[in-house]
Amino acid sequence: MRILITGSNGLLGQKLVTALRDASAVDMLATSRGEDRSPDPLGSHYRAMDITQAGEVDAVFDAFKPEVVIHTAAMTNVDACELDPVACRLQNVTATEYLVRAAERHGSHFIHLSTDFIFDGENGPYREDDEPAPLSVYGQSKLDAERIVIDSRLSRWAIARTIIVYGIAEGLSRSNVVLWAKGALEKGQPIKVVDDQWRMPTLAEDLADGCIRIAKQGATGIYHLSGPDGMSILELVERVGAYFHLDTSVVSAVKSDSLGQPAKRPPRTGFILDKARTDLGYSPRGFEAGLEVLRAQMVTLG
Repeated sequence: MRILITGSNGLLGQKLVTALRDASAVDMLATSRGEDRSPDPLGSHYRAMDITQAGEVDAVFDAFKPEVVIHTAAMTNVDACELDPVACRLQNVTATEYLVRAAERHGSHFIHLSTDFIFDGENGPYREDDEPAPLSVYGQSKLDAERIVIDSRLSRWAIARTIIVYGIAEGLSRSNVVLWAKGALEKGQPIKVVDDQWRMPTLAEDLADGCIRIAKQGATGIYHLSGPDGMSILELVERVGAYFHLDTSVVSAVKSDSLGQPAKRPPRTGFILDKARTDLGYSPRGFEAGLEVLRAQMVTLG
């Protein structure tokens, strides 16, 4: 099975690469903008590809002829998207259109990563067929990209929506809320954390496993892939502190609107995972079990 990954330098991309690079019966091509940042270089299994350039996309697809595409690359900084909607649309919508058109030509099974931010957070947790109502430029861009996939001429497609992906890998350009929480608590300085946003954080390895299950089973349609445990961001930080034996007395609760962030966040998302569990055999780890994976990797990475 020839699998092409976009965004291979990102957190999910690196976890997919780790899981697939030595897998039997899989020929993997990792792609990202710029140089390969894998700790163990991929060599011929990596190609630089700017997904906002249709010519580059077509050239890579024509050379590799992927049977499966796992599209993880995106502009995911919610406030940056709000402040630069043109860049957000180019990277999240236009680029997805280029990839979908190339996948149509090659008959690829197209697996698109999306987000809980397509929902307004008024009635979470959500099922796959609940009505989207994004509150931000980022959320709208991901919904628009979903619609490109759904309305395409792709013979097979799947959308994998997820929530707050956390984990660690070498050379990441962005942190995530769990690493931020651990680092902030270790400094022992006062931090403000919102208590009016509720999420179900997702271990990157579990999300990668869900995507690979979709690919190997040829599954189609929309799947919700998150962690199983729901919590406020405040509780998330407190649970990180408790797990790593860090003092959480420095944490004070605040409301989202006090932070002055450019993008509005949905108050309560979360996913109902029944479909992914039943159809795919998806079995994500609980939050503390995920933190144990993270802790072991931190020891390995030094």
